[in-house]
Amino acid sequence: MSDLKHKFGKVAVLYGGNSAEREVSLRSGAAVIAALEKAGVEVIAIDASGKALVTKLLMANVDRCLIMLHGGDGENGHVQALLHELEIPYTGANALACALTMDKIKTKKLWQIEGLLTPKAKIIDQRLDISGLKFPLAIKPTSQGSSVGTHKVKSQDELEAAYLDACQYGEVMAEEWITGKELTVSIVNGIALPSIWIEPKLEFYTYEAKYTKEAGTCYHCPSGISEAFEEETQAIALKAFNIVGCRGWGRVDFMLSPQNKLYLIEVNTVPGMTNLSLVPKAAQQYGWDFETLVLKILESSL
Repeated sequence: MSDLKHKFGKVAVLYGGNSAEREVSLRSGAAVIAALEKAGVEVIAIDASGKALVTKLLMANVDRCLIMLHGGDGENGHVQALLHELEIPYTGANALACALTMDKIKTKKLWQIEGLLTPKAKIIDQRLDISGLKFPLAIKPTSQGSSVGTHKVKSQDELEAAYLDACQYGEVMAEEWITGKELTVSIVNGIALPSIWIEPKLEFYTYEAKYTKEAGTCYHCPSGISEAFEEETQAIALKAFNIVGCRGWGRVDFMLSPQNKLYLIEVNTVPGMTNLSLVPKAAQQYGWDFETLVLKILESSL
């Protein structure tokens, strides 16, 4: 038996699911499965959609799970709570941290209590009360990732259409738009990887900008900020990650204003692992190839 088979046992990669990010999850999962197989880990692929997940897990008799479910039950804590009940170790944040970070408003409130900077925001409903906030605004669901249902709104006239689209995905928030550079810091087992500057060709980093090559998004890693500011950014990312109780791995997203102020936007507890994804890019800059990165993520289940 190879050392890795002995170390990790039989690993189930949970992917797919039935969230709005299913297609991306399938791509992330396929890449991770291929890397684990190449490394000599015993791996089984489980499409975690529908009610049969418990049966699939028990029948497969797995030793641990690598969660590659983006959005929905994979990031809201449901799958983590299920695995906890089944006493199956898993990668990444626990159920409580996932549930918290899936709610962008609650996450922001915790950060503010700890003195971290994040854009002003509030929950809105069909009355479209945005008092206390200034245009432009980001109108987005409080509990979706990958910019699903997110709109940049520059005036009152655009508000209703943006709200009606976003509310398909649940509760909606309005957040003051920070103009500037989008930066992201990936975290793996307590290590903050080099920051990435995301430069979309589209008006902002939409779902299309994230997942289609045609959108022409540029990724700069190193991000071009000074060494001292890089250290500060990584330290804030780690603090923000730890405040909300995350562990293992994840990604913290920022906006950097023209005044060089760093605004925290959100935490991703199961970031993408496709060929266009950010965590692999940061890992490569740090000196880890994709296979090494996947094994480091899997180690968070030990």
